[in-house]
Amino acid sequence: MIRRFFLLFFLFFTQFASLQAFTGTYGINYGRIADNIPSPDEVVTLLRAAKIRNIRIYDADHSVLKAFSGTGLDIVIGVTNGQLQDMSSSADHALNWVKQNVQAFLPETRIRGIAVGNEVLGGSNNALWGVLLDAAKNIYNATKKLHLDKLIQISTAHSFAVFQTSYPPSSCKFNDNIKQYMKPLLEFFQQIGSPFCVNAYPFLVYIGDPENIDINYALFQPTKGIDDPVYKLHYDNMLDAQIDAAYTALEDAGFHKMEVIVTETGWASAGDQNEVGANVTNARTYNYNLRKRLAKKKGTPHRPKDVLKAYIFAIFNEDSKPGPTSERNYGLFKADGSISYNVGFHGLNAGYSSHLSLKDINTQGLSRSYAITIILCLSTLILMIF
Repeated sequence: MIRRFFLLFFLFFTQFASLQAFTGTYGINYGRIADNIPSPDEVVTLLRAAKIRNIRIYDADHSVLKAFSGTGLDIVIGVTNGQLQDMSSSADHALNWVKQNVQAFLPETRIRGIAVGNEVLGGSNNALWGVLLDAAKNIYNATKKLHLDKLIQISTAHSFAVFQTSYPPSSCKFNDNIKQYMKPLLEFFQQIGSPFCVNAYPFLVYIGDPENIDINYALFQPTKGIDDPVYKLHYDNMLDAQIDAAYTALEDAGFHKMEVIVTETGWASAGDQNEVGANVTNARTYNYNLRKRLAKKKGTPHRPKDVLKAYIFAIFNEDSKPGPTSERNYGLFKADGSISYNVGFHGLNAGYSSHLSLKDINTQGLSRSYAITIILCLSTLILMIF
């Protein structure tokens, strides 16, 4: 009864609050393709110590959702690529999935978004291209049926494979072979107020052509940068150029107001012999400078008023991931919870109090005025109920 009351209050309050899946500018991906990383409870301790509030996972693992209960951390969960066919073909499957993996954990676990698939369009499994939109629609309709649509933001993350070209930024367009899938998807996301999510890796661009790309440009280091001849804008780092390329493709497709959010970016601290630049020094430089860049809360040269938001990849090195060595070495933290390199965070062994101070609460978004608003809304709801 008490839990039902608070869920009712929570949903009532969200009608008056502008809730987004991403608060602030800095988040992190919590990948778990590993057999040696800390437990979800320890991960919560680590994240709170680092004051990282925005987290993305790639599934809806219940042990993680339970560990995040009552923490004040905002989490985006995922419908895996392997589940897309079922979600697309059956509205009932989508409704049951949302009931079991979202509604069942609210309001204690602050689930703020559902990522429907990851890097589907432009990916190797062409069979999923045509089911992505219906899967997203069914998941959204399920949240609407459960009165969660004002709380949960629906999205999907794209790789740069969806673009025909991205250099210079003003030339970017979506690939011809995905336009028939991308445009209706963007129309739906525009209708429900979702952002365009993209995984942007200057590291991958650099290792693809290290002889012709200035590594300082990729690492946010001092450099001569590039000039866009059409925009007549100067770019001093590659990530800003990548984001403006995404904005250009959206504008070319007719979506001039859609926000771009970086759902993955990072730099590998180790790699194979042909992965030039994959080392601890460059990984630290990229992630340290990226954190400083995001802290400025500014936009890009082409979209200066649209503050850049990014999820870092990733919390841990994931030792069970397939592919090149770099895939297993993106973590800011090692398997034992210690830091991989210093970008201003502390590892698990640094310790962290389980008791939040008023400052901690304010950091997590519960300001004095916000708390007063909650009390007033709670009082109103009590009067309505009794």
